[in-house]
Amino acid sequence: MDTQQPSVPSHAPPGVADAPPGVVRTRARSKPRERQPYGVTHANTRHTSRFTVIGNHLAQHSQLSLLAIGLSVHIQSLPTGARVDIKTLAARFPEGADRISGALRELEAHGYLRRERERVPGGRIVTRTVSCNQPGAERNRRPGRAADRCVPERSVPDRTCPPPARPTAPVASGPRQASRRAPAAPPVPQPAFPAETLLRAATDLLAGLHHQDPRLLLSARDAETLAPGVAAWLERDVGPVAVRHALTSGLPPDGVRRPIGFLAHRLTAQLPPPPPFRSSVSRTPLPLPFQNCDSCDRAFRAAEPGDCRACHTAKPRAGGANPP
Repeated sequence: MDTQQPSVPSHAPPGVADAPPGVVRTRARSKPRERQPYGVTHANTRHTSRFTVIGNHLAQHSQLSLLAIGLSVHIQSLPTGARVDIKTLAARFPEGADRISGALRELEAHGYLRRERERVPGGRIVTRTVSCNQPGAERNRRPGRAADRCVPERSVPDRTCPPPARPTAPVASGPRQASRRAPAAPPVPQPAFPAETLLRAATDLLAGLHHQDPRLLLSARDAETLAPGVAAWLERDVGPVAVRHALTSGLPPDGVRRPIGFLAHRLTAQLPPPPPFRSSVSRTPLPLPFQNCDSCDRAFRAAEPGDCRACHTAKPRAGGANPP
């Protein structure tokens, strides 16, 4: 009866059966595993092929949109020479040309993308797109190392990267070359009636703007380009003093880099409305001109020459006798 069956498991908790008489041991509770109540949990696997290294400065950028971040990741993953123009990207993604164009401008503003225009030997102008995985790192690196330069992604596959060295032969300079490099004239408002005197007054006003601020010194060509815009203001019953104040007040504190572009923008964006329509009935009638009396040579106002009222009354009427 007192023999313990070894095949029967003990019903006592672990550690209690081995305790000495008079000692009661409690069962140790295992500490529960702490689980993250919210947030993402990463299940990462090491890449061994077909991967691109992306910096957190791009993936977690606080000012770029999600579309711009994703587009930059896509461009950095492409091989050298792949087409990254707006038409190709719009055909690849469903966002459309307008949204992709805006995302490319965001990347340009923050230094992740640079688009440059170059003239190829055949005379055609192509766009060369450079994708930088670390904006601003080029200026801090030592020059002359090809591995330190950003890998260019170009929209035209007819050139290789890096571009070949340009010849050091002197380039002829002349009026033809200057006309190619000259920027296009900015658009300005046009007057309804471009009279010569009106354009002359507008040109004189522009020529004197540097007296208000030396940064607004214009060349003769710039003044001739902006003169129609000033004439449109003068044509709308805006005096020269008001036009001069609108063009010279509130200039940027960091200076005006291109006066013609700055003034053209103000002439277009702040163009006043046309004057209200004035009916000819509401206008005050002009006084009649002076006439000399044919009889007494006295001055009087009348629409046509003739006798004054006194001489006209004193003359005998036809078919009647003279008044007494």
